[in-house]
Amino acid sequence: MIKKVVFALLAIVLVSCDSNQSKKESLSASKDFTKYVNPMIGTSKMGHVFPGATAPFGMVQLSPQTNFEVMFKEGKYNSKTYEYCAGYQYKDSTIIGFAHTNFSGTGHSDLGDLLIMPTVGNLVLDPIKTEKGEKGFYSKFSHENEIAKAGYYKVDLEDYKIKAELTTSERVGFHQYTFPKSSESHILLDLVYNVYHHDNKNVWTFLRVENDSIVTGYRQTKGWARTKKVFFAIKFSKPFKSYGHKKYDKTTYNGFYGRFDESNNFPEMAGKDIRAYFNFDTNEGEKIKMKFALSPVSADGAMKNLEAEIPHWDFNKTKEETQEKWNKELSKIEVETIEESQKETFYTALYHTMLSPILYEDVDGKYRGLDQNIHESEGFTNYTIFSLWDTYRALHPLFNVIQQERNNDMIKSMLAHQEESVHHMLPIWSHYANENWCMIGYHATSVIADAIVKNVGDFDKNRALKASVATANVRYFDGIGDYLDYKYVPDDKSHSSVSKTLEYAYDDWTIAQIAKSVGDSSSEKTFLERSEYYNNVFNPKNGYMSPKLADGTFRKNFDPLDTHGQGFIEGNAWNYGLYVPHQLDKMVEMMGGKEHFSQHLDSLFTMELDDKFIDKHEDITRDGIIGNYVHGNEPGHHIPYLYNWTDNEYKTQARVRMIMDTMYGTGVDGLCGNDDAGQMSAWYIFSSLGFYPVTPGSNQYALGSPLIKNAILNLENGNTLEISTENQSKENVYVSKLTINGKIINRNYILHNEIMNGGKFVFTMSNQPNK
Repeated sequence: MIKKVVFALLAIVLVSCDSNQSKKESLSASKDFTKYVNPMIGTSKMGHVFPGATAPFGMVQLSPQTNFEVMFKEGKYNSKTYEYCAGYQYKDSTIIGFAHTNFSGTGHSDLGDLLIMPTVGNLVLDPIKTEKGEKGFYSKFSHENEIAKAGYYKVDLEDYKIKAELTTSERVGFHQYTFPKSSESHILLDLVYNVYHHDNKNVWTFLRVENDSIVTGYRQTKGWARTKKVFFAIKFSKPFKSYGHKKYDKTTYNGFYGRFDESNNFPEMAGKDIRAYFNFDTNEGEKIKMKFALSPVSADGAMKNLEAEIPHWDFNKTKEETQEKWNKELSKIEVETIEESQKETFYTALYHTMLSPILYEDVDGKYRGLDQNIHESEGFTNYTIFSLWDTYRALHPLFNVIQQERNNDMIKSMLAHQEESVHHMLPIWSHYANENWCMIGYHATSVIADAIVKNVGDFDKNRALKASVATANVRYFDGIGDYLDYKYVPDDKSHSSVSKTLEYAYDDWTIAQIAKSVGDSSSEKTFLERSEYYNNVFNPKNGYMSPKLADGTFRKNFDPLDTHGQGFIEGNAWNYGLYVPHQLDKMVEMMGGKEHFSQHLDSLFTMELDDKFIDKHEDITRDGIIGNYVHGNEPGHHIPYLYNWTDNEYKTQARVRMIMDTMYGTGVDGLCGNDDAGQMSAWYIFSSLGFYPVTPGSNQYALGSPLIKNAILNLENGNTLEISTENQSKENVYVSKLTINGKIINRNYILHNEIMNGGKFVFTMSNQPNK
């Protein structure tokens, strides 16, 4: 009897434990972080982000295109396109359709592939005006009837009384259009439209009607990606009753069409510029759904992607699955904030860090390589869109905390890129099996070194060193030969000479770290010597990094405030000249010592910068400037943390908190500059947590001022890190004490393993600086 009672009590205890565990798991599962994501943040002015639907790191970015109001003038494209790098501006009131590829936050434009537009009434195939001067197929819309969420976008097309809803999987865009009753309902496929269009951007387009509900094809363009092919497969939920197309170029296609349909339409359509249409009869409230799959390889690959990822017609199921994927990624950092609105800013920033790089392979692992051949990934997932001049600074370091598996795959993708490159170079700024050579430096080496020092990934370190050394010795690339010969980049031989010298010197330091990790002391020594070349562009007479000529003299008529033609790219000597992240102690000493350098930083943040110094700079706008500090552009993102290399660390804390409060927000203009493929947002995530990777390739993070009240980092290694604050408030921006697992930290940095080991960080905040 006693045994029965004991067993009964034990059973109750076990049931209670199971119940508590179930409640805990249920509570965790019930947290919806997607509700704090607002894709509209940054869609105004220069944020250059898109509001449409996508999956985390997904190949498809299905988003509305509104840019014709500026890009078109009297039926023709004009040059004012910079605002429309993502194809959308919040100020617009008309939509011309929904494209399947879009950049997020870049400073240059491309993509906008494969535009879809549903219409009702007379068939119109021109977006703005017809040849007769009548209205094109665009539609008015209102933001009141527009919804943008993680993985979902909805808008009412007022001219046609059509409700448009969009969601995606990784490789497939899922459209759902609710039509009115009509015998003249159409879905248009515009293969002419591009973001940043020019007359010769399209190389060739091909469309094949497989049957009354399946269409396949591809388009090749020569934009920023000089030879980009996007293959697709479309499947309609309802057979179309007829179809056709209009060709806008005079190129003759002599291919064999094979057969005709009953309307004498060609089932194959080819040319440089084509718009196709598919006609339907619809009842009031009838939904026509369309699955639109992409592939970098072939139409057959696109069809395989379509069937593998969305084999059904349940729109809501796909939407919910994608939002669950977003919730899983967003839940890697759980935060409580001082103000509720700050959660929206935080999780939207975290969302923006996961829009690129993007998946770039089919479900069978095949992808198009830089050599334009078809490869198959082995032991990794292939990615593309590497905006490395931006993202090596904070985005990839953030991935080394919360996206280690993906960052490992990204590095393997970079190594594959290097092997496929005829120049034997790691990516500089690459996308869609193309290298566009944008910006300076060879910063893939930084991404690799940062992963190695933080013990992230299983990529081949020796292979990575070989690839890095090869990249750093391509003499004909962007002044590298002169850099090796002169030990700096001469200003009379190359533009942006000082910026290049500084960036190359840092990258060489990262290569030395890679060499050190594999025990190659010879390469380590060589690249440590090269990492000192920044000394050669410092002019002790004026105290600035300055442009130097091939004869060894510094250039005359140098203005350290000017951002135009002074040896720097997208910056000046006041801000870009502070870029020696690998030897900051030496840089501070070189520039007059700690006190003088601290005063220099004070002046940087408080001085007035005349408009003439930044005129005609698309990437430097007043919205992102504090004094002469430009937060809206990447070269200075480490600068607020440089007080940590003086005796005034508390000034970093005040500056960082002020930047978070003023340069980010929940409005459509809540980004003060291009998000630059997630870099601007990654800065905010790190800074909100209280630390920042000033020197990628090092295991240290500089301390700042946490904005959160509490954060839990759910790490891939199974550990959990809790970051909490005491006395946190809007006014209490200074850190009076930091403990890690109960131990007081008497230094102004934390170590990577202190994050990854989990445990608890406690920041004690105050309204008085701890000097």
